[in-house]
This record gives sequence, structure tokens and C-alpha cells, in this order.
Amino acid sequence: MNIFEALRVSHDTQRELAARLTAAQVSAEERERVFGDLKRELLAHETAEERCFYVPLFEHDATVDASRHAIAEHHEMDEMVEDMEKLQAGGAAWMEHAKKLAHKVNHHLEEEERKFFQQAGKVLTERQKTDLARVYEAEFLTLRAGEHAA
Repeated sequence: MNIFEALRVSHDTQRELAARLTAAQVSAEERERVFGDLKRELLAHETAEERCFYVPLFEHDATVDASRHAIAEHHEMDEMVEDMEKLQAGGAAWMEHAKKLAHKVNHHLEEEERKFFQQAGKVLTERQKTDLARVYEAEFLTLRAGEHAA
């Protein structure tokens, strides 16, 4: 498995959770549970991705700006999650924020997969791609395990 395939596993989970978060026929309890799952998935993924994928890409001029942009989008999503936590879960304002978060998540993932992965693929060697996948997966799993224990 290479780094792009490893990242897509979490991307697919994020897409599924974002869709369930904003689905019409979801109970308030289920929506809150899905929000918690999405929040944990985003946090573990963002942290592992930044440490294990973006940081090595800062070494290459061709991927510095894209890495900075992606990290900025992670920060925006974190702020959106924080804003939602301050609102009454399931209320109209919360739902509006949920839709904005789902849109941002999908935009970010699409941009990464369609643009950034191609740029990164040009500067990383095949060995780096597989090594980064192993490091990312270990980091992601450690972060997810830590979230469940907290």
C-alpha cells in the first residue's frame, strides 16, 4: 500500500460520516454519535497526515504551497467542529454548521485527491510512498486508540 491508498481509507470514512451527519432521516441521537465519530476521525487523520505526509513534502518546492493550503483547511475544519460543539446539537444553527462542515470536508478531500496527490506523486519516490504509508497508518492507529481511551 502506498501513502495515497492509505490516506484514502480515512477519506472514505470521512465522506461516509459527513453524508450521515447531514442525512435527512437520522435521529438526533444518531446525528450526535456520527458527529463524535467524524470529529475523532478528522482529528486522528489530520494529525497523522500532517506529521507523516505534509512535513516530508515541505522539503520540495513544488509541494510547499499545497501543503500549507491543506494544513490551513485542516485548521478551518477544526474551528468548524469547535463552533458546532458550542451549539445545541441537532438545532437549526447546528444543522447549518453541520452542512457547512460536510461541504468543507468533501471539498478538502476532493482537492487533495485530484490535485495534491498528483503533485506529491511527482516528488516522492516509490520507496517513500510505501514508507510514508506505513508510518502514517501506525500514527493514525495510535491517535485513534488514544482518542477512544480519552
